[in-house]
Amino acid sequence: MANQTQAELQELVDFAHTLADASGDAIRPFFRVPIGVANKAGAGDFDPVTAADEAGEHAIAAAVTARYPAHGFVGEEHGSRQADAKLRWVVDPIDGTRAFIMGSPMWGTLIGLLEDGAPILGLMDQPFTRERFWSGPDGAYMRTASTGPSPIKTRACASLSDAVLSTTHPDLFGSDGETEAFGRLKSQARMTRYGGDCYAYCLLAAGFVDLIVESNLKTYDIVALIPIIEKAGGRVTTWEGKPATEGGRIVASGDPRIHEKALAVLAG
Repeated sequence: MANQTQAELQELVDFAHTLADASGDAIRPFFRVPIGVANKAGAGDFDPVTAADEAGEHAIAAAVTARYPAHGFVGEEHGSRQADAKLRWVVDPIDGTRAFIMGSPMWGTLIGLLEDGAPILGLMDQPFTRERFWSGPDGAYMRTASTGPSPIKTRACASLSDAVLSTTHPDLFGSDGETEAFGRLKSQARMTRYGGDCYAYCLLAAGFVDLIVESNLKTYDIVALIPIIEKAGGRVTTWEGKPATEGGRIVASGDPRIHEKALAVLAG
């Protein structure tokens, strides 16, 4: 459990909004304009990075260093510093870079905070649509370009046959066994959609998606999303039902009743 008081946690949440404002200003000018794309992966694979990713992470890292120099920082593009700090910010400046480079708005900036290794707050910002989702001391919230903060909750869904299932892309499953496991779950769901990245997790927290199954996630892909979903009433674990903070194979559900059912199907 977090050791922060409500007031201290709210101060950190407010600072996360400041970070999102700064990163959004840095990223927004690069969207839907010609931009160079580098490949971080080896031959035969594709892991894109752009100047927008770099600019967003730099803006966040600089602000954290200026405000909280004792805090640790974990970023997708430049690794970690002060890895043993009690409080560590975990950041993905553009989760969904593939969507970003094709002009799709299904991406976002992820800003999470760990205390002694446990996620205590999370924020997802979509700088182009001006939508933002976050966890606060007492719940989860969203705002849009035209509306102020409003509480969000996951929706009830007790049966897999009623569930809307999502994953970023079926090709991202790392083995035939994972693909087959996802196929078993897909065959029981009402509907399956692809391509959401972090945006889909926030739609789950807001009550529009029931189940998300992923593989091969990194810590910066999931840390910010865990508090948002849990504060909205959902659950996030690995496929084995363990804490999801380190990434890996992830299951997120809006209704805990289908979480165990999904884990059982994935286990075969």
